[in-house]
Amino acid sequence: MFSEMSVQMQSGKTRFAGKMFKRFSLPMFLLFLLSANLFAQEHYTEGNVRVVNFYRTKPGQFDNYMKYLRANFLPTQEEAKKQGLIAGYSILLNTPVDQDDWDVAVVAIYKNFGNALDYNQADEDKMKKIQESHYKTSDEQKLDEMTSKRFDMRTYIGTKYLREVTLKPLK
Repeated sequence: MFSEMSVQMQSGKTRFAGKMFKRFSLPMFLLFLLSANLFAQEHYTEGNVRVVNFYRTKPGQFDNYMKYLRANFLPTQEEAKKQGLIAGYSILLNTPVDQDDWDVAVVAIYKNFGNALDYNQADEDKMKKIQESHYKTSDEQKLDEMTSKRFDMRTYIGTKYLREVTLKPLK
């Protein structure tokens, strides 16, 4: 009888402790996340977000790819910037260290992660109109044919999302 009572008390304490843990674990976790973010904000202010796509040009295709970017990427990105779809853009070059390393990075700059990552039908429609105007067609098949030329010039390596920060001076 003593051992049964002991088991009941222990299981009661366990249930009570489990309820208390569930009740306080989420608020404590949220407090931890908030405080970690506040400490990070002490050191810097957040800036733009860059979506960086890395490519390796195929042998003998670097000049052709640069011409393609100048003829197609540059005008469409300028118009996207004018219409507020992006904050900016850039092209980065790298001297590859091996066969798997990138040599060209195409960068789109956004005001925040929301603009960079969240799908927006209105923005998609604006970008489609920009492309239709640039390529002078709204025919999907023709657009695909005209833009697919770049696939013969380079190989996609990957994408990184980077946040620019400005360090705060020490006080």
